[in-house]
Amino acid sequence: MTSDERPLTAHLRIARPVRELERALRLYRKGLGLVEIGRFADHAGFDGVMLGAPAMDYHLEFTRSRLHAVEPSPSADDLLVFYIADRGEWKAACARMLAAGFTPVQPLNPYWQQRGRTFRDDDGYRTVLEQSAWAPATPGEDR
Repeated sequence: MTSDERPLTAHLRIARPVRELERALRLYRKGLGLVEIGRFADHAGFDGVMLGAPAMDYHLEFTRSRLHAVEPSPSADDLLVFYIADRGEWKAACARMLAAGFTPVQPLNPYWQQRGRTFRDDDGYRTVLEQSAWAPATPGEDR
C-alpha cells in the first residue's frame, strides 16, 4: 500500500444545521446518550453545540446561523446509522429514542427495516438503530 492509498486517520465531525439548538441537544442527549463536548456562540455569525463521547472517533455538531436563514434539508435517505450488537441494548436504545421525542418512520430503503428501526428528529434528520454488529463487507458479499 502506497502513502496515496492509505486511509485517512482522522476524527469525524458530522455538522448539520437545525432550527433550535437546545431542542436538538436535548433530543440527541436523551435519545442516543451523547454528551455535550463543546459549544460556541457567534462564531462568524454561527452558534453551535457538539455532542459525542470521549472514546468516540466522531461527534455530531448542530449549528444555527444568526445571519442567514439556513433550513435543514435532509433527504429520506440521509442517515446516521448506529450498529448495536446486543439485542437488549438495542431495544433499550429504541425505547430511549421514542422517550426523547424522535418519531419512528419507515425507511426509504427497506434494508434498514429488516434489521433495525428508523427515527426522525424535528428537523427531518433520520437515525437508524440497526440490531447487529458492523463488519466490513467481504469481496463479493451483497450488502
